[in-house]
Amino acid sequence: MPEQDRIALFIDGANLYATAKSLGFDIDYKRLLREFQTKGKLIRAFYYTALVEEQEYSSIRPLIDWLDYNGYAVVTKPTKEFVDSMGRRKVKGNMDIELAVDAMEMAEHLDEIVLFSGDGDFRSLVEALQRKGVRVSVVSTITTQPPMVADELRRQADEFVDLVHLIAKIGRDPGERAERMQRYQEREQRRPLAHAAAQTEDVDQ
Repeated sequence: MPEQDRIALFIDGANLYATAKSLGFDIDYKRLLREFQTKGKLIRAFYYTALVEEQEYSSIRPLIDWLDYNGYAVVTKPTKEFVDSMGRRKVKGNMDIELAVDAMEMAEHLDEIVLFSGDGDFRSLVEALQRKGVRVSVVSTITTQPPMVADELRRQADEFVDLVHLIAKIGRDPGERAERMQRYQEREQRRPLAHAAAQTEDVDQ
């Protein structure tokens, strides 16, 4: 039996979310993992995203929690707020450095890296990984106007996979997302009630 290629997924969370949204679908991350497990020996699946810490409820939190318990290595950092030269409040949450460092550290243990991003800043990373003998596939899309993938990144990749061709394999039933969000919100609403009930019991005693 031939030895399977060792594969790792590096997912730029914000970029992939924007790309899927531009194509009008939600990603089923369980199906995504399963899809790439069929293509070789999946060593690791990294998911990178920045989080706004002050928000009481973040729409991305249920996804992060789920990924953490279901086979993904989730890498997060808090967003940073700053005021630009025009006095406008901006939020910065770039995970490019974290992704690049992890990819370079993992390179010697891998045959192929699948990068889910269209960010042209990753072109140099792809070139560096190729010099280490790692094949790099880039997943994004050119079917939108403008394309979600930078031309220089697409040219540098050993293979470009258009996300539109993966919709049937990794897309989520639209109704399922709404149900999942509702369940999460109901669970979060019950937490303060349970905490308040526990405090009442302490007072009664």
